[in-house]
Amino acid sequence: MKKELVDYKDGNTELEAFVAYEEVDSSKPLVLVVHDWSGRREFACNAAERVASMGYVGMAVDMYGKGVFGSDDAELNASLMNPFASDRGMLRNRITAALIAGRNLSQVDASKVAAMGYCFGGMCVLELARSGSDVAGVVSIHGILAPGDISNKDIKAKVLCLHGHDDPMVPPDQVLAFETEMTEAGADWQVHAYGNTMHAFTNPNANNPDFGTMYKEVAEKRTYQSLANFLDEIF
Repeated sequence: MKKELVDYKDGNTELEAFVAYEEVDSSKPLVLVVHDWSGRREFACNAAERVASMGYVGMAVDMYGKGVFGSDDAELNASLMNPFASDRGMLRNRITAALIAGRNLSQVDASKVAAMGYCFGGMCVLELARSGSDVAGVVSIHGILAPGDISNKDIKAKVLCLHGHDDPMVPPDQVLAFETEMTEAGADWQVHAYGNTMHAFTNPNANNPDFGTMYKEVAEKRTYQSLANFLDEIF
């Protein structure tokens, strides 16, 4: 498997993506992988490699800036994420910059693009869909579903949300509001809710039930099966 770092920009902000793919002669569909609130660290890069092993180009994008990473400190991570959560226009610009950079990769079939994201990254890919971007589909994995401060464009992407029913950060009323939003937008949407499952259920390092984060192996397996099925469908 080929792995490389790719520099790109959003305005004057330098960004650095991690790209993984199997080397073949033909171009492949692109799957953007958007990190959680801790930045483009090992978890996101591993997810890009997982996507590459499925036959796609996996690109772990950078929302925060080259060399800017969070940690296991919630306060630091929140300080990095919150400016984007409160300014969805800035968020849409940043994720769109990643989309443009990914489409320009020589090994990518630019007509076949999807995006997936974890937690904060789920919010990012849903905003990509809300922006009217011409991507085939987006997948939010234990993502934040609530909309932000700007209106939706015509949603073209198919939408899949993989959600823990007991996620305290995305309570049932937020899920219902999201479903209503997607229906009113005329979107092709799905929400898969996993019972007895909290936030961050695909992350083996998540082990803080008091905070609402807990890894759950069966939900992780179901997530990646659903992801594989969805990518097969849209590509």
